[in-house]
Amino acid sequence: MYSTLLLAVSTVPTTIEWNPKIAMIMIVCNIFAIAVGKFTIAQPNKGPGLPSPKMFGGMSLGALLGTTSFGHILGAGVILGLASSGAL
Repeated sequence: MYSTLLLAVSTVPTTIEWNPKIAMIMIVCNIFAIAVGKFTIAQPNKGPGLPSPKMFGGMSLGALLGTTSFGHILGAGVILGLASSGAL
C-alpha cells in the first residue's frame, strides 16, 4: 500500500512558476505552429476570415484556432521538458 502511494507521489511532473521566460517560450512555439500550419494546411483560407487577414497571412479563423491549439500543446511540452531537465 505504501509503495503504491509513494510511486504516485514521485511521478508528479516538475512545475515552475510563470515568468517572462516561460511566456517567450510559449509565444515562440505558437509562432512556429502558425508558420508550419501556413505551409502545410491544404486550404488555410477556407471558412470565416479574420478581422485583419494580412496579419496572419490570409488564414481563416479555423486555421488560426487549429495552429494555435497545436502551438499551446507544443509549448506545454517544451516548457515541461525544459523544466524537468533543469534548463528553466
